[in-house]
Amino acid sequence: MLSYKHEIFLEVARLLSFTKASQNLFVSQSAVSKHVKALEEEYKIGLFERLGNSVKLTPAGRLLYQKLLLAKQLQHELHQEFTALSADYSPRLRMMIGASTTISLYVLPPVLSAYLNKHPNIQLTLKNRNSENILKALLDHEIDLGIIEGINKVSNVTYTPFLTDDVIAVCSAKNPLNTQNLTVHDLHNVPLAVREVGSGTLAVLEEALAEHHLKLPDLPVKVRLGGTEALKNFVRVDTCLAFLPRQAVVKELESGELLEVPIQGLSMRRQFNFIQRRGTENNLPYKDFVQFMKRHYSKRE
Repeated sequence: MLSYKHEIFLEVARLLSFTKASQNLFVSQSAVSKHVKALEEEYKIGLFERLGNSVKLTPAGRLLYQKLLLAKQLQHELHQEFTALSADYSPRLRMMIGASTTISLYVLPPVLSAYLNKHPNIQLTLKNRNSENILKALLDHEIDLGIIEGINKVSNVTYTPFLTDDVIAVCSAKNPLNTQNLTVHDLHNVPLAVREVGSGTLAVLEEALAEHHLKLPDLPVKVRLGGTEALKNFVRVDTCLAFLPRQAVVKELESGELLEVPIQGLSMRRQFNFIQRRGTENNLPYKDFVQFMKRHYSKRE
């Protein structure tokens, strides 16, 4: 089993930040520094090079980090095999999950409470970023499971289908656009509000426009905003047309605060996938979490 000192080292090495590691581990920064220093004294070699407010791994630190990642994988496998042998085996586990904005804000919260009540030995940390950055976090070993929208796939990551959602055009109820019948080419004359580069929602929009030989830079984009909530708040008070996930605007559509604006010929459906580094698909508790989530949402379809 990895010692607590090694777990702390892994987190600092993963994030290259003592501050972020202390936040993720729910311990003080001084405690993190103390444990890393104890490891350096134990190995009699420096593991981090301090550069002002940032740090980087020394050659010894990089070597230890790579070996501990392998040890972590073996520990996952051992936990899984012990669990199969004994129903009473229930180690304290930490889960590091990342999800794109729509999933983090509107899909996971209703289910997380039920999952954690069923698994009281698990402490879960959820990172909310756009799909591109969640993929990067997975490849950098910052998280062990991600849930993202369909972006370009990479070979060393496995993709497990989760659920589908539509991206729709919406505007404020006070916007005159809500009374118009729009076509795709009318978008040349409509001010638009869209998500930032790297967003899965934006990628779906760009793919749909490409089918009509349109490019976003050729359209009157008034603003790009980082985050679904920021985009919703903006379009509530502006005359722009915004493109948002249906999951994210269910309440606003029901209340009439926002209205869906059908655009003839423009269909935007996206697939959400679980992503894991190839070879880690059977690691517990992530395998159980994926199955729990899929069961929950399959009952709602």
